[in-house]
Amino acid sequence: MWRAFARTVYMTKETLDERSGMSLGDYLKSLRSLKGWTLREVEEATDGEVSNAYLSQLEHGKISKPSPNILHSLAVAYGVSYQALMTKAGYLAPRADRQAGSRHGAAATNAPFGNLSDDEERALLTYLAMYRKSKG
Repeated sequence: MWRAFARTVYMTKETLDERSGMSLGDYLKSLRSLKGWTLREVEEATDGEVSNAYLSQLEHGKISKPSPNILHSLAVAYGVSYQALMTKAGYLAPRADRQAGSRHGAAATNAPFGNLSDDEERALLTYLAMYRKSKG
């Protein structure tokens, strides 16, 4: 079981890593793919705040800087960090460029067991995505 989980973590590492160099559109497309959703299902998951046509334009790079409220709707629907999407869209500096010691808003790193490494945070996000997918 753990080996299968570990393989999944490494297979999806680039998908979940906000600093991987992946464009916002590619990142959104990979998140949608991980959920197994169609463009219309994302539209439904955002209560119509993000139309399937608009999301298609985002995924194909025709729109590169959507409004923060669109990014928030997508973050909630996909169950990912709003900060990650804001960073991908260029609204926030990448983690490596932030001042040392500053929090980046990821819930896992604010947990009582201390700061997590990037690999540990990716593993938790991957597990959470798998858990949510299994719950439907």
